[in-house]
Amino acid sequence: MISLHWLILSPLIIGTTVKLMPIKAAKKIMVLFQTALLAAVTMIFVEVRQNGPLLENIGSWPDTIGITLRADLLATAMVFLSCFLFLAMVIFVHNKNYADHLFFFLFLGLESLIIGIFLSNDVFNIFVLIEAATLIITILIMYKQASVSVYDGMMYFLINVVAMSFFLMGLGMLYKKIGVLDFYALEAALSQIDNPASLILPYAFMITAVSLKAALMPLFSWLPKAHGTPSAPSVVSAILSGLYVKTGIYVFLRLQTTFAPLIDTSELFVILGFITAVVGFMLALAQTDIKLLLAYSTVSQIGVIMIGISLNNPAAYWGGLYHLMNHAIFKSTLFLTAGMIISEYKTRKISEIHGVYSHMPAVGVATILSILGIIGAPLFNGSISKFLIATGASGSWIESGLILINLGTIIVFMKYGQLLFGHSDKKEAANSDILEKAVVLTLSMLCFLGGIFGSDLIAILFNISLTINPLSYGEKMLLFVGSILLGLLIYRSLFKKRNPLAFIRSFELGFNEICLSITLFFAFMVVYLKITL
Repeated sequence: MISLHWLILSPLIIGTTVKLMPIKAAKKIMVLFQTALLAAVTMIFVEVRQNGPLLENIGSWPDTIGITLRADLLATAMVFLSCFLFLAMVIFVHNKNYADHLFFFLFLGLESLIIGIFLSNDVFNIFVLIEAATLIITILIMYKQASVSVYDGMMYFLINVVAMSFFLMGLGMLYKKIGVLDFYALEAALSQIDNPASLILPYAFMITAVSLKAALMPLFSWLPKAHGTPSAPSVVSAILSGLYVKTGIYVFLRLQTTFAPLIDTSELFVILGFITAVVGFMLALAQTDIKLLLAYSTVSQIGVIMIGISLNNPAAYWGGLYHLMNHAIFKSTLFLTAGMIISEYKTRKISEIHGVYSHMPAVGVATILSILGIIGAPLFNGSISKFLIATGASGSWIESGLILINLGTIIVFMKYGQLLFGHSDKKEAANSDILEKAVVLTLSMLCFLGGIFGSDLIAILFNISLTINPLSYGEKMLLFVGSILLGLLIYRSLFKKRNPLAFIRSFELGFNEICLSITLFFAFMVVYLKITL
């Protein structure tokens, strides 16, 4: 079985080696390599599921001194998801002209860093990996060198550098006090501390940075600039929105688990998750650009995930993690199909795109299946994860809040879905690549299979048995039908011909305003912790 460090190093090595080959041969090698890597990760996943976590100390140093890699079930599941999506993306760009040697070097370098983030057991190593990923993502955003993309890329870079400076500050304070940076050693050491107030500053610094990486309210304004920038390749947008933003949620989970013996902010993050979800779908409704609409809907779905993992309820927690996986699939598909639509129609405005289903049937089918997944339609993957989160929230105010959030999501994708129908002005056949269509159709079918076999997949991925109560699920189906009807009424009466939220588009935070919001969030966390601890 392959060592854990080779999972991290091999994409970077292959990305460097193929620079010596002709690009056609390099692309074929990429597909073969990604397939082999996925198979290797699958073997490790099976090993971890059967025998427990794997630990690897690089250089044979003691656990708390050298670089330690740890593959537990969640980390391995996230690595499997990463390798699967990167395989899909490599196939998708196989015939793209922009996919040259440099692009693949950067793209596989990003894969290496993402895998490293999921497997690293050291807080400082995660900081270094995130900083390196920030640099690569900046270059990928600016890859086609359009002026808007260069601006968006630099904004992304500067904002994330500022945020990770907060993380480094908290990390340094924590190391000074505890003397270790290994997650599990930290958890053991923190459980022995009698004065939680002494950890307020390091926790506040670190959680501020992680909240920005996870795109929580009010720290998400960088995300649409990065994920929806006009000329960034669609595979870059798909990986950023479908996968990379989940690294922030993953590190958030790790930090919350580590600090849990002394600091519990779960109730706060349930509220922040709800606000993030509501603001996200409102901003999505305000958009006329299909990529920006999808980017803001990612913000909303992150809010749903944050609610699930912060509710302190097993059903909601596993539902939140399953929704994290589901979102990676349907949002990646939506960004890929959006890129294909933009390439065919030569516009990003929803109002100027019609008849996609008749003109590009494969893209239309993939888009519909993905939309059904994200709105939580019965028998689709999103319905299972949202049902579990709602089950965990049963009897609390957040149960009604989740209904509101899903209603907003339904209205957003009624607006987005209008591009599927109507009469297309295109006379000639769509110029769609067979590999592109195969990828988006495969990913979209997973949205359906993830609903039909939802309980089984959760059992496989997380080794936890959750039973979906047929009666309760049936009630949620009826609620979904009611939400569809209400959403249709609201969309037709308020959003079909005019947009009452259009004024929101004029509110855009610049670099100074975003830095101020980071500082205010940090100050709020300090005050909140001083009051509650």
